[in-house]
Amino acid sequence: MKYLVLLCDGMADTPSEYLNGHTPMELADKPNMDSLARAAEVGLCKTVAKGLKPGSDVANLSVMGYDPTVSYTGRSPLEAASIGIDLKDTDVTLRCNIVTLSDEENYEDKTMVDYCAGDISTAEAEEIIKTVQEKLGNDIYSFYSGVSYRHCLVVDGGTTDLGNMTPPHDISGRVVGEYLSTSENAAPLIALMKKSYEFLKDNPVNKKRIAEGKNPANSIWLWGEGTKPVVANFKEKNGVSGCVISAVDLLKGIGICAGMDTPEVEGATGYIDTNFEGKADAAINAFKSGTELVYIHVEAPDECGHRCEPENKVKSIGLIDKLILAPVKSALDEMGEDYRILICPDHPTPLLTKTHSSDPVPFMIYDSRKAMSGVETFNEKTALATGLYIEHGPSIMDRLLEK
Repeated sequence: MKYLVLLCDGMADTPSEYLNGHTPMELADKPNMDSLARAAEVGLCKTVAKGLKPGSDVANLSVMGYDPTVSYTGRSPLEAASIGIDLKDTDVTLRCNIVTLSDEENYEDKTMVDYCAGDISTAEAEEIIKTVQEKLGNDIYSFYSGVSYRHCLVVDGGTTDLGNMTPPHDISGRVVGEYLSTSENAAPLIALMKKSYEFLKDNPVNKKRIAEGKNPANSIWLWGEGTKPVVANFKEKNGVSGCVISAVDLLKGIGICAGMDTPEVEGATGYIDTNFEGKADAAINAFKSGTELVYIHVEAPDECGHRCEPENKVKSIGLIDKLILAPVKSALDEMGEDYRILICPDHPTPLLTKTHSSDPVPFMIYDSRKAMSGVETFNEKTALATGLYIEHGPSIMDRLLEK
């Protein structure tokens, strides 16, 4: 038996004026998803438990079958695992975004212009983080480069008691002052953010980006604090071998911590320009090499939601359907082995709010051996109409594996 999880990050949404009262799932051209949905089990799943913040960290852990109330120690430590940082038990890590802030004199008066600094390239970002390490790194603070705008700070002997370290994608277009933690423990970290602006605004990489009409990466932004993660081995837990295919360090980090394969896909960006075909090829190769469960994570719908790009969010779902689901399902059919497919978002990322929500997400589980009653088309409304509701998110993996 083979198992495919197609995780469409942030795909779920709410009806909005941007799409004439529809959601991106309702408007997307996704014939392959809809075809499977007609013979699949369809419903809603609560991937973000009450009391937890609706991040991709918590939600993806749930879909993978891990209870975040037990396994989750923070977002950044999972990304650190992907970057290859060997954490000590006394280390605290934080996500270090590089962002674009407006140019008011006082840091508190600046606006979060762009949480991803114009979707900065990894090569440019490496130069930025190298400068940050040279200027701010020491025996306590160590900065490590990741992918695009997503990087990592490790604090030797740090604390996670930092108050509210707000994710930058939650405050797009807002003045940052009221979102800076007022905790005394966070004061040194806020000071690092402020210092970074002073030397990054004139960095050669940023001068070049400005000349090209691009947003500069003129400040670091720290959040997502945590300690060394505790994630059970996926195969030992579930009895099947696993593979995670993703462009982002968070998902690869979860996979690494769980003892799963995490192949690199050239050109995978985490946005709508990602290498969809490359992800499909990586999944097919994993199945052919004997891997039993492949978890394909696609970030594009989430990024489009954060950026309030309605047309691109609709388009991204269609690209996932055409360039990933269609070829992978075709390959599974050709292999001649029974298989089951789970398709779902991790959480909604509504265009109206441009950030994550804790609402339940639509899911479908298709089984090549048997047809279910299903729904005509796969979206938020049809999933709600079935009446099937999974309250405990981590149990969806057991449902897929028929445990």
